[in-house]
Amino acid sequence: MAGWGAPVSAGFHSRRNHCLSRNEVGEKLHGGPSVLEGAGRREGACARSGDAAGGAPGGGGGNSVTAGAAIGGEPVDRERFMEEEECSWPVLDPRKADQTIDAKDPNQIVKIMLLADTHLLGPKHGHWFDKLRREWQMYRTFQTAMILQRPDVVFILGDLFDEGQWCSPEEFNAYIDRFHSIFHVPAGTKLFVAVGNHDIGFHYKITPYLQKRFTDAFDAPPVRLITLAGSHFVLLNSMAMEGDGCFLCRPAEVLLSKISRRLKCTKNPSQCAKSMSLSQYSRPILLQHFPLYRESDEVCNEPDEAPEDEKSQKFRERMECISRESTFSLLDMLQPRVSFGGHTHHGCHRYHTLTNTHEFTLPSFSWRNKNNPSYSLAVFTPNNYEVSKCYMPQESTVCFLYFSGILMILIYAAFSYKFLCRRQRLFKEKESEKQP
Repeated sequence: MAGWGAPVSAGFHSRRNHCLSRNEVGEKLHGGPSVLEGAGRREGACARSGDAAGGAPGGGGGNSVTAGAAIGGEPVDRERFMEEEECSWPVLDPRKADQTIDAKDPNQIVKIMLLADTHLLGPKHGHWFDKLRREWQMYRTFQTAMILQRPDVVFILGDLFDEGQWCSPEEFNAYIDRFHSIFHVPAGTKLFVAVGNHDIGFHYKITPYLQKRFTDAFDAPPVRLITLAGSHFVLLNSMAMEGDGCFLCRPAEVLLSKISRRLKCTKNPSQCAKSMSLSQYSRPILLQHFPLYRESDEVCNEPDEAPEDEKSQKFRERMECISRESTFSLLDMLQPRVSFGGHTHHGCHRYHTLTNTHEFTLPSFSWRNKNNPSYSLAVFTPNNYEVSKCYMPQESTVCFLYFSGILMILIYAAFSYKFLCRRQRLFKEKESEKQP
């Protein structure tokens, strides 16, 4: 859109600026030509989403024939892959900065860690062994990231709990303690959460009690504006985007309108009262549990995308994504530069031409929902940003290593036992030969 300048960076970043095509990756890995379609997309720890970042609007995505394109959504074509030695913070490219926005301080940088759908198991449907191995995996991954990457802020985008909408007050308090034990952040790091449907229910099941219980526990109102180092983050409740004027939706609409006015006043301060303006203008970052409207995951092309048999399944508005009308409204009111969501348990990257907005759907952080879970790292300034993805070990690989280790121990024990038995037999034979 005119007035917003060149699109800011949204490509997945690799620490080494070394692009390889599919066949080149195959040649490098296998010593000969190879066409990598399914499994090949999972090579490397971080991958760039095409050349989407700062080139022409659309970021390499072709014109979509799906309904998603009707609201500006285009698939991002991932025809090139990146090698990555380790997961690291992405590096901002000054050439991709939005020149229409003045960055008052070059040190206005905030480092963000994003994840979604942790689904801590509850007392009704969660087996103790399932809790043990899946929650241990999340605990070790998260705490290792805190030590190695030290983000300024962590956003967890909904479905913190698997049975939040059904549990009793005592069970909910136990849930909260487990959550803070697993996702404890060190001093100097802030933690914010968005609410998901498993936390309080879908729109038609939400009661004022469930909504207030979660809000009080995590300081997560239906809509919240958070400003960090000159970048504005709008955290909202996806289930409040129904537009039916209910006890949850109407206050959310009022708050969104107020945030929209404040952003517009900050961009054009001469048109509003000074009290309405923020300290600095920058296009906001939208954070919620549901993804924006799309017809299905067919437009997605990521290493952690949905399986092929699921990609063609049509999304139900207000169930798998927010409605088309709510998507139009959010994009028009906020003009976000980037949007993050979760809910589908699979990764996706799209581009909305309507408002020059990149959208990232985060996969589940739990092995229970995803064989190859991941989290994202993002670096923001008021006029630039970059996003990278960090893949955790695949559950199938870890299980294979465990079973292989157990098998080797059993084989070693069997051979050791056989060797000891043989030594004892030889010893007895020698003793019997010595006797007259």
